[in-house]
Amino acid sequence: MKTIGFLSFGHWTPSPASAVRSAVDAHRQSIELAVAAEEIGADGAYFRVHHFARQLASPFPLLAAVGARTSRIEIGTGVIDMRYENPLYMAEDAGAADVISGGRLQLGISRGSPEQVIEGYKYFGYVPEEGTSDAGMARAHAEVFRKVIEGKGFAEPNPRPMFPNPPGLLRIEPHSPGLQERIWWGAGSRATAEWTAREGMNLMSSTLLTEDAGVPFHQLQAEQIQRFRDAWAEAGHEREPRVSVSRSIFPIVTDLDRRYFGGEQDSEDQVGILEGGRATFGKTYAGEPDQLVEDLARDEAITAADTLLLTVPNQLGVDYNAHVLDSVVRHVAPELGWR
Repeated sequence: MKTIGFLSFGHWTPSPASAVRSAVDAHRQSIELAVAAEEIGADGAYFRVHHFARQLASPFPLLAAVGARTSRIEIGTGVIDMRYENPLYMAEDAGAADVISGGRLQLGISRGSPEQVIEGYKYFGYVPEEGTSDAGMARAHAEVFRKVIEGKGFAEPNPRPMFPNPPGLLRIEPHSPGLQERIWWGAGSRATAEWTAREGMNLMSSTLLTEDAGVPFHQLQAEQIQRFRDAWAEAGHEREPRVSVSRSIFPIVTDLDRRYFGGEQDSEDQVGILEGGRATFGKTYAGEPDQLVEDLARDEAITAADTLLLTVPNQLGVDYNAHVLDSVVRHVAPELGWR
């Protein structure tokens, strides 16, 4: 059994060719797609976070709305850029969204992806300390966030408060028990995956890795996952971790599918330059369901992961993306033993 969800970037553009032409469209359709995904039988609704872009950026209002409209599926991010975050304010927002959803929040966090603007986190009021990097600042913010969501008191109460306080030091409210174990780190390399394991976070691996080892993407990612699991075992954590991978998968079952994605049937991995370093990008899977089953069965990283996030072309609209999810859940997943 695999947990299968979707991952949306939440793009919008005023182009007549797009079904998502405004921020209103992007947010409302994100909620509607999550509702449709639950009805189809998918397991999760995940959203990317990009600042200064015509994409989803402020996740917690959206996650709370999805949590209120659904009852079963996981709701999550993939990923929140911790360079931009106030850890304590984020802890309040995350606690509220988790309480509203009944404990279904799966929060993907990380250093983030290449930005739309130069050092955009500075506009949010955050600057790395002297001698540190922006990646180090992201990890420091994450450390504070994870500490305060444990639920332990740390703030000295006012002796003359407006409202009565419980005894002892005060904690961030609302506190949501169990959220600490539902934090994922978006790791772009094998070394970062090992660090993630030592820190006791779940592993979220995307459709790209910021390194090139001269092997197919899925094999490099499978090695990343194995290194994560080995480091987890060495760290002696008591619980079992979760691992997710993202893929673009499009079963071709209608003429419209063929028109949109027929040209992707010969897709291959790519190696390029990302932020000055070599990176490996995974291919798109598109084809008739029987062919997809054969191709996906050979994907070693999908086999190794317990969670699969399907990247959706959100600008094609809710109905079409619900159709894509339904096609994977109904035509592909059972044949691979995922259902």
